Amino acid sequence: MLERRPSHEDLIDHLVRSTPLQRGEAARVVLDVLAYFDETTEGFVRRRHRELQSQGLRNEAIFERISHELPHRAVSPPSLSLRQLRRLVYG
Repeated sequence: MLERRPSHEDLIDHLVRSTPLQRGEAARVVLDVLAYFDETTEGFVRRRHRELQSQGLRNEAIFERISHELPHRAVSPPSLSLRQLRRLVYG
């Protein structure tokens, strides 16, 4: 039996009615938002580390910032120490 994923057509319809977005753009926004909220803690830590590193920040500042950002995620993950954050990035 195939698992069906919700199409979110009602949300796309709402965005088309309430914003200047075209249907394809609204669908892309919905998929982007769902992907954002589907990101794991590990994925978030790794992504933010890469982003902040590309801005020239050093690891000490990066891990401090990530530790302050984590509690503000939509589904707050458990508290992670700076050591645990490093291990998520470097293994």
